[in-house]
Amino acid sequence: MVEEKSGGYVVNVKDAGWTESDAFGRVVRFEQGEPFSDIGIHLFLLEPGKPNCRYHRENAQENFLVLSGRCKLLMNGEERALQAWDFVHCPPGVTHVLVGDPKESCSVLAIGHRKGDAHELFYPKSELAAGYGAEAPEPTDQPQVAYSDISPRRAIDPQEWPTT
Repeated sequence: MVEEKSGGYVVNVKDAGWTESDAFGRVVRFEQGEPFSDIGIHLFLLEPGKPNCRYHRENAQENFLVLSGRCKLLMNGEERALQAWDFVHCPPGVTHVLVGDPKESCSVLAIGHRKGDAHELFYPKSELAAGYGAEAPEPTDQPQVAYSDISPRRAIDPQEWPTT
């Protein structure tokens, strides 16, 4: 990481904060320390057939750009195939999750608005999401409940980039 005089910084993907989950694969968090206050920026490395998180909706927008590979978008109960360079916009209130293609890995850049203490989430019941391992154990507005059956992400050594 290179600190800038302005208080900002530059960090290369291979040097950023990498974490891993058996259920959800690897993710790169670009925040160095405290989360950014206004937006979240992550790079998801979807493993074949695995979701990036639990199927959810929130009161803030999220956007996704598929950088490599293929994946499925589950959005408002419908399924759509995505490929490299497809862009997805999820306005507030749209239920969504991404799932890696069964045959190949995929990398996705995710950018979402943060509303601080006003940020609201909901994890609904969904047979479609359940079929991909992306449904929360029960409908809830509490992330702790939605992920209660999953081990927390663990920090891993930085990965070479690009990675498969």
